[in-house]
Amino acid sequence: MGKSVVDELNQFLEGNLMAVHAYEDYIEHMQDPGIKQILQGLQQRHKQHATQVAERIQNLGGVPVNDVGMKAKMVEFMKNFKGTALGTEEILKDAAAGEQRGIEASKTILQNDLDPESLQLVKNILSHDEKHIEQLHTLIQQNN
Repeated sequence: MGKSVVDELNQFLEGNLMAVHAYEDYIEHMQDPGIKQILQGLQQRHKQHATQVAERIQNLGGVPVNDVGMKAKMVEFMKNFKGTALGTEEILKDAAAGEQRGIEASKTILQNDLDPESLQLVKNILSHDEKHIEQLHTLIQQNN
């Protein structure tokens, strides 16, 4: 496989790692134990997705990125969240918006030349991410 496929998958992996860290912050600030548990489940799925992508990168002969190289991005990403009120609704809305941003950014990978197995992996993960948004929107409606 070409280096570009590994590079694209690493970009996708980086996005999943960013989501893991964002959920860490949401979980830390969530007061409602039931919603905290749901957020932990969403975070766990992002961790699973990151593992799947990392394994695919390795199977292609590449080296997966890790979160050490993205500290600067995380600081910028988290700055936006920490400046807001930390109520349940705000956390849920921010999580849903973050998932949506991640999906939109990831869709550019689908436009590139991924091999069929990598393309299917990315599509499956994005499908799960869309379900995360639906779940978050349901929680937002329940908390209004």
